[in-house]
Amino acid sequence: MTALSSVPTHTIATAIGDAAMRWCDADFPPRIRITHDIADRTGYSVPAVEFALDALFGELRADAFLATIARELGDPAGLDSPGTRILPLGRVAILSSRTTIGVAIPAMCFALCAKNDVAVKDREDRLVAAFAESLAQELDAFEPALEIATWDSRLDGDRLHGAAAIVVYGSDETIARVTADYAQSARIIGFGSRTSIAYLDAATQSSPVELRRALAGAARDASLYEGEGCMSLHALFFARSGTCPPQKLAEHFATAMEEAATEFPVAERSAAQRAEMLQQSKLAAFRAAAGRGAAFCDERLVFLVVLDPPRQEPPLFLPRTVVLLPVDSPEEIVSYVGRHALPIECFGVTGTPRSYTEIAGRIGAARIAPLGEMQRPPLRSHHGGRPRIAEYVRFLDIDGERD
Repeated sequence: MTALSSVPTHTIATAIGDAAMRWCDADFPPRIRITHDIADRTGYSVPAVEFALDALFGELRADAFLATIARELGDPAGLDSPGTRILPLGRVAILSSRTTIGVAIPAMCFALCAKNDVAVKDREDRLVAAFAESLAQELDAFEPALEIATWDSRLDGDRLHGAAAIVVYGSDETIARVTADYAQSARIIGFGSRTSIAYLDAATQSSPVELRRALAGAARDASLYEGEGCMSLHALFFARSGTCPPQKLAEHFATAMEEAATEFPVAERSAAQRAEMLQQSKLAAFRAAAGRGAAFCDERLVFLVVLDPPRQEPPLFLPRTVVLLPVDSPEEIVSYVGRHALPIECFGVTGTPRSYTEIAGRIGAARIAPLGEMQRPPLRSHHGGRPRIAEYVRFLDIDGERD
């Protein structure tokens, strides 16, 4: 039995939604405190942290949880009925990543909706712990169901021992280590390193208003969280057949990146990052002098836009750095992604997102989103292409009974 075994799923989802609603208020005292703690830990600007918290807690609504449960498991009440065939795993352990703000919270909430006990390795800003306190204020049963703490990696064994499932957000190396140590005893749910790309179609280029809106959205997707998240834009492909010349399009995008830096001021940069950005801008300028591509950046290297770099090179994966790649058809995107074995989380597009389903499937994307919305995934979206709640239950089949 878990602490939430006897609590109806609807009650759990409602309590989570009510707690999240309080965190949507920028003046909520715990949020004010945590906002600055997150900014101190990550080095991100306060406006970027505020954006992340709005996006996170704005999605944690009871109706969104119940709709997602219904989509994956059927009627949410099926988790509550006597003799149910859908059972909690028992204890779920979650290891948060260093960069993505609050990444463990949706997983924690879905694991709770599945009536599991949950242990979370929190980050130093204690965002998860602070939200857990709000949850316990909404529903007493959350307190014994949750164990939130920061701990050193050397203590993973103590904290992970006995978990039926372990959710790992982090590097591929971390996931491999946890898998090697615990795959025999626990379900390993790993979310490793991924990236995101986008495509700007010809029709959008023909409208100055639509082009400006699309580039502003792309700049926001590239600038938030300094390009460190799995939904951060690193490569923007554009139709060569468009009416906007490549050089002019790159200039417009550089202007959009500069404006995004005003909305979301630049975070702290390491000396190594600054040096690499400078080196890449010089290489791009050298290629431009030889007649290919261009580089656009400001004096402080807040951002870097590289036009038409060599296709045999992958994206640069540097802070606020985007490569612009002209293509004759989206088929070239498939070739580029395949050549560099890029694990794609989000495929940003202009036009009708559904029309890119085939291309998105071929590049392994988990989500298609309009430019400007790449960093705002809805709760129902399958992070990493995986189920939201089905990961946290087990199924009991009873032979001899009719369906």
